[in-house]
Amino acid sequence: MADTPIRLGADIGGTFTDVVIEGPFGQHSTKVLTTYDAPENAIIEGMHRVCATAGVDPSKITQIIHGTTLATNALIERRGAKTALITTEGFRDVIEMRTESRFEQYDLNLTLPEPLLPRNFRYTVTERVQADGQTLIDINRSEVEALVDQITAAGFESVAVGLLHSYVNDDHERLVAQVFAERAPHILVSLSCEVSPQMREYERFNTTIANAYIKPLMKSYLGRLRERMADEGADCPIFLMHSGGGIISLENAADFPVRLVESGPAGGAVFAADIAARHGIEKVLSFDMGGTTAKICLIKNQTPKTARVFEVARTYRFKKGSGMPISIPVIDMVEIGAGGGSLAHVDGMNQIRVGPESAGSEPGPACYGRGGDRPAVTDADLILGKLDPNNFAAGTIPLYPEKSKSALHDHLGATLDMDTKEAAFGLAEVVDENMANAARVHAVENGEDLSEYTMIAFGGAAPLHAGRLCEKLGIDRLLVPTGAGVGSAIGFLRAPFSFEANKSQYMRLNAFDGAAVADILQTLRDEATAFVRTCDANAPILAEYKCYMRYAGQGWEIPVTLTEDQASNPDAVTLMTLFEAEYAALFSRTVAGMDVEITVWSVNATTPPAVVTPVADIAEATDVTPTGNRDLFDPALGKATQAAETTRSHFETGSALEGPAVITEEETTIVVPTSRKARALADATIELCAKGANQ
Repeated sequence: MADTPIRLGADIGGTFTDVVIEGPFGQHSTKVLTTYDAPENAIIEGMHRVCATAGVDPSKITQIIHGTTLATNALIERRGAKTALITTEGFRDVIEMRTESRFEQYDLNLTLPEPLLPRNFRYTVTERVQADGQTLIDINRSEVEALVDQITAAGFESVAVGLLHSYVNDDHERLVAQVFAERAPHILVSLSCEVSPQMREYERFNTTIANAYIKPLMKSYLGRLRERMADEGADCPIFLMHSGGGIISLENAADFPVRLVESGPAGGAVFAADIAARHGIEKVLSFDMGGTTAKICLIKNQTPKTARVFEVARTYRFKKGSGMPISIPVIDMVEIGAGGGSLAHVDGMNQIRVGPESAGSEPGPACYGRGGDRPAVTDADLILGKLDPNNFAAGTIPLYPEKSKSALHDHLGATLDMDTKEAAFGLAEVVDENMANAARVHAVENGEDLSEYTMIAFGGAAPLHAGRLCEKLGIDRLLVPTGAGVGSAIGFLRAPFSFEANKSQYMRLNAFDGAAVADILQTLRDEATAFVRTCDANAPILAEYKCYMRYAGQGWEIPVTLTEDQASNPDAVTLMTLFEAEYAALFSRTVAGMDVEITVWSVNATTPPAVVTPVADIAEATDVTPTGNRDLFDPALGKATQAAETTRSHFETGSALEGPAVITEEETTIVVPTSRKARALADATIELCAKGANQ
């Protein structure tokens, strides 16, 4: 027991910072309001709280895993460093022209989002590399030196370098970086051949710019965090959760901060995948709802779905194409502005709208009594009886129902001629339908039937809304694990060390070069492994291989997974067979007579997953005696009900309780609708099933 490591997970969210400590004493957690001006302060406060609860000194912590929304918020709020772009002559306006697609086809007044950098921050250099890597126009070093001096004189802190086809031949980008190192070493440089070595200039340039834009901010924050934690006694290695669902070193995170953009939500998906593995569930809908956003992810065979491109800061009703594309390995999920702090208003058509604006932690929802006067989802939950005003966040944050009533009346009820409870009902139904619709669309896009799925809910607000979402989506089974209120932070402690390396190398199957492919995959494996070795020098490392394939002439690719043997001895026939199987699974057919092409190769190096102990079945459930009752509004019935109330600690293995009911704990509350029945499983996970469904 003395050698058991003590690990700390810390997740900075838009409203709360979640901190979890795990060691020989078990697991302890807490939620602290996020401190925007100095985010590390909330982590330190949370660390001292959980250390006191666990009876351990911070100096005994052996490892800290951290995830944060700081990178995402900096991009959304556009408060990064003064950044310049250097690109090939003639391609200065790529990030402004975008793909020239209209994400809202019939909106005659459509306004495209402004690029991250204005035109006068974008510079060009005379050079040209062809798509096959051959140099058409060589780069002139003296021209680069003059450009570096110009950028230095203009006071730029960071520079993104994105030259045409540098993913095939990076010599010119390397030269630019070399000149900066010699003439302006104080300016941080991000190269597209390192940040995102993939085809498609718009996505690659935008990703590199985003990396450069937040690099000074994140480098400063991570350095400050390490110093502050050491000053507080926790002088141990600090690692960062990345968007792909793994852990990287603090140094690599500082160099590639764009990989942290979805780090918090990725931890939640890892947490849900771990629960799915323990319960032997093959199809899971992960539902993570915090104070600012809700995240929905499909998990099959205990593995979250991944993607190569996602969007940050969508500006038009969360429509695909209206945001900032980031081309990095990422867990594929839908994220919408639907959290406990999401604010409601009445639009010009007298409809209730919720989000994306959030009250955050400063000032927070009206019921926090911290100066907020607009109704948030938490205000509606309080008025509908889902929350106990005297026992929110274990009693550390008092809630004020009268302030919620005033906000709901002033901003919704008075306009729509509704009483306070009806306004709260309307707000809650709108946000629940927003989330349900996002899940439906995500499932359809992936060819999945949600009725076959089990929902796993976590995050401080998710258990309050998950039962209603299951009703809307036709999902019979819902699991709320222990630690659900801090699920993402626990997920950090379950994630492997990993890094995914990508490279665009175009190849058609009718001109397949097996030796070249084997060499590409081995090079990528070596690159990814080197990153993982910065975290753990001795652990065994596994490799996961993918190639992205499409029919010739199609616009986008689908991922095809290769085994170790298929990657070592690649052949065209095998890849064609694998591609057709994946294509048919997605589109229910293949296209005869068309050649297939490969655009991107990928290798993810990862430490082996931890061994999971399956959860034992329980013989039978026994109805538990409630500790009390409360008024609870059931939206499916459209009226208030008398709900049984109990605490999670009182709800022991085998306990059962029919809805309507409320199960409270320190970090969240589980609402059991009238249509559901709850029972406690062997690992203390609480299962909600539709009445009449097999449990």
